[in-house]
Amino acid sequence: MAYVIIGLGNPGGEYAKTRHNAGRMAVERIAKDEGFPEFVLRKAAKALVSEGAIEGEKVTLVLPDVAMNLSGKVIPSFVKSKPAAKKLLIIRDELDMPLGTMKMTFGRGSGGHKGAESVMRALKTKDFAQIKIGISGATPKGKIKKPGSEDKVIKHVIGKWKPEEEPKLKKMLARTSEAVHLFVSAGNEKAMLVANTK
Repeated sequence: MAYVIIGLGNPGGEYAKTRHNAGRMAVERIAKDEGFPEFVLRKAAKALVSEGAIEGEKVTLVLPDVAMNLSGKVIPSFVKSKPAAKKLLIIRDELDMPLGTMKMTFGRGSGGHKGAESVMRALKTKDFAQIKIGISGATPKGKIKKPGSEDKVIKHVIGKWKPEEEPKLKKMLARTSEAVHLFVSAGNEKAMLVANTK
């Protein structure tokens, strides 16, 4: 049974490099770091897929080819049972955390994230791992600075990363890649140590 790593985001060029696609960008980075082949579209699975191995363990990297809110549609092709969900990791953006922070959890809720909600509905369980990458602003003291109105939230989430945000993002993507390597090779707890250490 392969490990399945899904990078949540929206497909299509107009969404590339947007904050909402942080998860998708992380999975693209993992593919590069681990020397996986090019992603190939599997129409039946509604996803771009790249298969390889990390430390001898089979790993399937998945970029859903459906809108973020419909992410669960790709699940049946890759995760066939609740026990198999224990080898699933989804990577996604998190509005309730500032950029430069990330958190890995297991068996937790969606926190209102529509993509994660869709995955949970499809699996009928929340017993799987998530890595959340912060995308909100922060005050000079590091306190979260979220956009106010709903319009501003939408604009922020589907807005492109600013050049000054990119160094922090790159650091988070590198750390996510490291955490995923550990998730596959050493298990949840070791991966969480890396992901959840500031």
